Amino acid sequence: MSEVITQAVSQLNAKMDSGFDGTAKFIVKGEGAIMIDENGARAGDEEADVTLTASTETFKAILDGDQNPTAAFMTGKLSVDGDMGAAMRLAGALS
Repeated sequence: MSEVITQAVSQLNAKMDSGFDGTAKFIVKGEGAIMIDENGARAGDEEADVTLTASTETFKAILDGDQNPTAAFMTGKLSVDGDMGAAMRLAGALS
């Protein structure tokens, strides 16, 4: 597992104030994937309600609060495939 994924899992688990109702997958290009569900975040690559894909730089900026996820999506830096409602719930769980 890459260091980026390991650090991201730790950051995501620290940020999540409540369980996420559903399943989401973050794909960090060139690094791997992270699964998020009611138990928190972990490294993994399974089926999910929604899949979000971004470069390492964009993903780190979103985690650090330097990039708004909606703005990243609108400018093509973040792609969303699947349940847009789940993506919005995830954004709420991480804020």
